[in-house]
Amino acid sequence: MYTAIVFLPLLGFLAAGIFGRALGARAAELITTSLLVISAILSWATFIQVAWMPSGTTTVPVLASWINSGSLKIDWALRVDSLTAVMLVVVTSVSSLVHLYSMGYMHEDPHRSRFFAYLSLFTFAMLMLVTADNLVQMFFGWEGVGLASYLLIGFWYEKPSANAAAIKAFVVNRVGDFGFALGIFLVFALTQSVTFDAIFAAAPGLANKPLHVFGMNVDAMTITCLLLFMGAMGKSAQFLLHTWLPDAMEGPTPVSALIHAATMVTAGVFMVARLSPLFEQAPAALTVVTIVGATTAIFAASVGLVQNDIKRVIAYSTCSQLGYMFVALGLGGYSLGIFHLFTHAFFKALLFLGAGSVIHAMHHEQDMRNMGGLHKDIPFTFWMMTIGTLALTGFPLTAGYFSKDAIIEAAYASATHSSAGVYAFLLTVIAAGFTSFYSWRLVFMTFFGERRAHGSDAHHGHHDDHGHGHGHDHQPHESPVVMLLPLALLGFGALAAGIVFHDYFIGHNYDHFWKGALFTGKDNHILHAMHEIPHVVGLIPFFMMLGGFLLAWYIYIVAPGTAQRLAAANPLLYKFLLNKWYFDELYNFIFVRPAFWLGRLFWKGGDGRIIDGLGPDGVSARVIDVTQRVVRLQSGYVYHYAFAMLIGVAALISWYLVGGVH
Repeated sequence: MYTAIVFLPLLGFLAAGIFGRALGARAAELITTSLLVISAILSWATFIQVAWMPSGTTTVPVLASWINSGSLKIDWALRVDSLTAVMLVVVTSVSSLVHLYSMGYMHEDPHRSRFFAYLSLFTFAMLMLVTADNLVQMFFGWEGVGLASYLLIGFWYEKPSANAAAIKAFVVNRVGDFGFALGIFLVFALTQSVTFDAIFAAAPGLANKPLHVFGMNVDAMTITCLLLFMGAMGKSAQFLLHTWLPDAMEGPTPVSALIHAATMVTAGVFMVARLSPLFEQAPAALTVVTIVGATTAIFAASVGLVQNDIKRVIAYSTCSQLGYMFVALGLGGYSLGIFHLFTHAFFKALLFLGAGSVIHAMHHEQDMRNMGGLHKDIPFTFWMMTIGTLALTGFPLTAGYFSKDAIIEAAYASATHSSAGVYAFLLTVIAAGFTSFYSWRLVFMTFFGERRAHGSDAHHGHHDDHGHGHGHDHQPHESPVVMLLPLALLGFGALAAGIVFHDYFIGHNYDHFWKGALFTGKDNHILHAMHEIPHVVGLIPFFMMLGGFLLAWYIYIVAPGTAQRLAAANPLLYKFLLNKWYFDELYNFIFVRPAFWLGRLFWKGGDGRIIDGLGPDGVSARVIDVTQRVVRLQSGYVYHYAFAMLIGVAALISWYLVGGVH
């Protein structure tokens, strides 16, 4: 069963990718979607069997012997425990719904077979990642996800912006992946193994072990975990390595849902949770994880306040929520971070697919300033996006209420003995208010008020999801059933996932559910401490959520035009947030321009002038020069040749007379 879960998406990729033209787009859609649905059903069965049932156990079926070189022995094996089971459910459920949704959303695209092949490849790579039993196998899935994301973000390759976004995602992730690879090398150097069971068993003995690097003695586990976390920062778009995530919106909307909800960005969270036995031995590294996560949460939330593209608002929301997950991991609440990953997958996929339904209804318009009053035209999409918004903002009893608010409570519980906890608590509380504001801003701008005409509110040229211009002469319309059914299923998950699974992930049934899949040290009591905080602290996220809602309601419903006046009154702050803290411009100045300059120097100066100039091109040029001069001797006149012969005879006689006689 486990093998089928992992390899059915690969089978779908091969069928649609190799035989897509012969089968036709419709057959490719049906084959890939059907295989993903089967994989999702088997994943839920695995979840019930391995995690839900008290008798569930960890299994590691070996598929093949992979690498055997000296002391490095790696088997291709599938590690299936409670953590894997959770990720299998998340990945396959969201992916199958995205496949189903795409059958409606992409029905006019002439390259549907290729699109569905890429989707299935993406899912397969993520499944290989979460079922890995060793770091090298995880790295294989890690890089496979990066490759598939490049293909999907740049799916509409005729758009220069899509190509640029795909390259940007690929390059930025290589930065993080370089750190991840170094971390794997260091783990092997310290433990002589990359298999999880072996390195987990060796981890306690590596605590406080010094490592001599660059003339300094550093803590081995700290530097190892920081390098591994560097990989997580790239994949999960954490602060400083986040710039690729908003640009990933250039891909089709279903891709955004898959990348941001279930696959690529959650890989870093999963990796840190999987390697919890290592991180527990490196408290300094966990502090860095907490600080980076909290910074990401507030940064992305602040940028989301002023974005006008409906998909970019949700993209920055994803970035912010990933920050929450890393705060939980950094505090030692590994199950808490995975719980938020689990609930977030439902409501974030719901919001992205709901945004796709809005874009479909608006004939591919994405700018919220050109929307308004859509709740009457697309009521089902409106209610589904409202459910997603309630869950994201942490409305009581929704999925986000149980997971996001718990992270804030854990941050407060750790604040009594950790300055990083204080930092995380303050920033996550503020980010909760920002989250509520920009989420309800999206709802109010999109679904309420008067329909705004194209070009109003200083609209700076619109682009659509397919890269083509569209008019607004047609009345907005509700999406087909094949697009609405995934919204309904995800809406149910956004409402029920928290209340159903809370006790299993972080509550009374913790031990029976996780069965040791997540390791916590003897001094790690964060899950217990968060239940002992003052009751009033637990109400703070609710009041921040309520305050964000009321502020957005006043600005966009009660007093329209207030946002424009605030932006005009604070132009520097508005432009600072609108331009995403100018990180793209900063990186362009520090890295991109020097890299291009250096590349041109080596290309034109080094390769062109020196290597080619002195090498092949230079030699050939000199040969041509010589031959051109020699050719001039072939004049065709007999007296020229006779004169040359005379000179030759004279030279020969002179040599014979002077130097040839002994």
